[in-house]
Amino acid sequence: MKPIDPPVPQSVGPLAPAHAAALDRDGYLLLRGAVPASYRDDLRAAFDAGVMPNDQWTAPRGIGWRHALVDLDPAVQRACRVPDLLAAAGRILGGPFFLSQVEGREPLPDHGHQPLHRDGAGSRGAAALIFLDPYGPANGGTRVVPRPRDDGEPDESLALVLEGQAGDIVVFDMDVLHGATLNRSGARRRSLLLGFLPESDRAVVEACRAVRDVRMAYGDSFTP
Repeated sequence: MKPIDPPVPQSVGPLAPAHAAALDRDGYLLLRGAVPASYRDDLRAAFDAGVMPNDQWTAPRGIGWRHALVDLDPAVQRACRVPDLLAAAGRILGGPFFLSQVEGREPLPDHGHQPLHRDGAGSRGAAALIFLDPYGPANGGTRVVPRPRDDGEPDESLALVLEGQAGDIVVFDMDVLHGATLNRSGARRRSLLLGFLPESDRAVVEACRAVRDVRMAYGDSFTP
């Protein structure tokens, strides 16, 4: 069988110098209002329509969270291609990359706290959260440990809890310590969790897509 030719990478623009410097220094970048307001109602509707009980997913999902299958939704795919988001992912990865996964997550009332962790310790990858509701310390906002504070071990005293509005995006190197906080107020805190990986990982990721409930085609490739 003739091998499938890899997609031609689409060039993404550079980050603004101040954003690039902050991302290089801290390992994460908070993009305020990066998702246009005109997208947000459609994204929230896609999230709510895609919610599935935890026991219906192929791989176990965390108790205390609402999970949504959203990767085929056009509005979600459009949000995953916001220029500054792609530019930040490209800055982290430094070469051709692709969108490997997107799903919805929301901490339920009195749930959501995660230990500080690294999504990909020692590996190359970029992750992002697109916030669909206001978020902060009261309703499970994500906390991060900026690289200058990171001493190698999870230390809660070093973490900063992010706070902002629907339409914000936080992009981070998968090696950055982070974790959600407890949703004490019970207010909704829907988000889309994205993963971007180097093109060199495409075949491996493609082989295990069913286990991760990925339905979207890995058709696009991007390069900084």
